Amino acid sequence: MTTNRTPRLAIGLPVHNGAAYLAEALEALLGQTYTDFELIISDNASTDETERICREVSSRDPRVRYIRQPENIGAIPNHNAVFAASHTELFKWASDDDLYARDLVERCIAALDERPDAVLAHSWTALIGATETVTDAVVYPLSTASSDVATRFRSMLFDDGGDDDYGVIRADVLRRIPPYDSYHRSDRTIIAELALHGPFLQVPEWLYFRRRHGGSIEASRRSIRDKAVAWDPRRASRWRHPVARLIGEYVWAYISAILRAPLTLAERAACFRALLAWLVSRAFRRTIRRQGRRGAWASTVDTVRARTAADAARLQRVSPIEEIVAGRGRHVS
Repeated sequence: MTTNRTPRLAIGLPVHNGAAYLAEALEALLGQTYTDFELIISDNASTDETERICREVSSRDPRVRYIRQPENIGAIPNHNAVFAASHTELFKWASDDDLYARDLVERCIAALDERPDAVLAHSWTALIGATETVTDAVVYPLSTASSDVATRFRSMLFDDGGDDDYGVIRADVLRRIPPYDSYHRSDRTIIAELALHGPFLQVPEWLYFRRRHGGSIEASRRSIRDKAVAWDPRRASRWRHPVARLIGEYVWAYISAILRAPLTLAERAACFRALLAWLVSRAFRRTIRRQGRRGAWASTVDTVRARTAADAARLQRVSPIEEIVAGRGRHVS
């Protein structure tokens, strides 16, 4: 019997020419132990086998809703499109080239159910390459679980990593803040604004496998302008969207997020102090780089060498992908 009941979770998957890894990603998502979700795919006018793969999967699984954009609208508008198409309590973005342990979603939702004050839940991230061999395992480095909003915000500014943008998010909170934009590091500011609304939770295991490969936007576009244009073609004009504007919008996004968030005066002041300290540190860091580039490189090398043993130990603790990811090794054909 069919039903029009809205599922609790929507998973939004924006894709453009993602056929190389899409089939495995879809199997991993549709093989989740948590099943009360819809998978919304927005195909950004792909010219490879993406459309065929998506239509075949959607014909077999009623949880899949396939949307095809008539033209390439850019990666950021496509990310916003999948969220705009959702009407659920919870939302999660997914990537066409990553892999997900079977119980990732179930455990994230369980964590949120135990903490009504939390706005997002995710797991630790393990990195994989084209061959799906785990190359690194990252213990979550941020202080976003803190009950203190300034501590969370400061950590978002000064610390890096976490991949929180692929966590399970309370959709009502996500709807209160502006959608993704395409200025410099806009993927960071939207998550920082979420952290102003409540803590993040981390399932302390490697259940999310992020793939790094040469075809990704991050790998193939090195400059701020290149990335912005890849994210949104409307940024192509150098006169209307110079690099200075792309960086200025980045800083202003933090300022406006603090002004919008439901904070007390003391909390707002503490967040602005953290932002000022971050801006000063960024200016100081650029000065040091110009004056002592070689010394900084040597320090980085020493740090990497010191971490080698710890990294190797973490890799041994990652469960084999073949055992915990649904559909591993099978392809949609």
